[in-house]
Amino acid sequence: MTSILTNVAAMAALQTLRGINDNLEDTQNRVSSGYRVEKAADNAAYWSIATTMRSDNKALSAVSDALGLGAAKVDTAYSAMDSAIDVITEIKAKIVAATEKGVDKAKVQEEISQLQQQLLSIAQSASFSGENWVAGADGTKSVVSTFVRDGNGNVSVKTTDYILDTSSAGNVLFGMDSTGAIETSSGIIGTSSGTIGSIYSMDITNFDSPEISMALTSIEAGLEAMTKAASQLGSISTRIELQEGFVSALSDSIDSGVGRLVDANMEEESSKLSALQTQQQLAIQSLSIANSSAQNILTLFRS
Repeated sequence: MTSILTNVAAMAALQTLRGINDNLEDTQNRVSSGYRVEKAADNAAYWSIATTMRSDNKALSAVSDALGLGAAKVDTAYSAMDSAIDVITEIKAKIVAATEKGVDKAKVQEEISQLQQQLLSIAQSASFSGENWVAGADGTKSVVSTFVRDGNGNVSVKTTDYILDTSSAGNVLFGMDSTGAIETSSGIIGTSSGTIGSIYSMDITNFDSPEISMALTSIEAGLEAMTKAASQLGSISTRIELQEGFVSALSDSIDSGVGRLVDANMEEESSKLSALQTQQQLAIQSLSIANSSAQNILTLFRS
């Protein structure tokens, strides 16, 4: 039955066209934005996961920056300790030369005094971003190493710690007081070794043979402690370098995982867009035919 009041064919064609237009709009949005899941309404579960992981990835980016800063601190400390070892080795050579009979110990001491001042200069200069790892009070220095989210959703920041020890067998050249001033009476170089004093303060001008031997023993102990400290700093530097590589790879993995959840497949969307555009044209044509069919009723009333 044909009705002039209700055009069922046109209604069906219009409903089809609306559905095609909705699908076409969604596809065009995906093509323009590059996202399959751009907002929570697209897929609440995937959007929630992607949003959380993007947030974590920004935290990892901050960790990467912190690792770079930490690496600079450790490298500065290592360079200072390595330079101090070279200076102590020179002092050792001077003391050995002073054991030779006829050597003017006062002249040797003049050279040693310059080297002792160089040790203080190294300790004072080994600061990066306000932190000094070769001259400081007993305590802990930390470098941010990673950002962690556990299975329960709890987040935390992990650090790599370096404990400063101001004893003669510790890992700092000198101690430091609460005001930030270097204490030349503590640390590997500043701690006194009895009657001969510390490496920093010893004066061999009037040393006899037993005291020269004691001075050499003190120097050797200092070198051993400094070599151990340099090894610790080198190990931390290597660990930071490895962690930087891991954080970078982890960040890339998170980006890739989030992309798989929410990124649009551009080849698929391109094909779908072409198909929907064709369907839209056919639907418009179908609606036009359905609308014109009602006019055919007029032919029934022509005389």
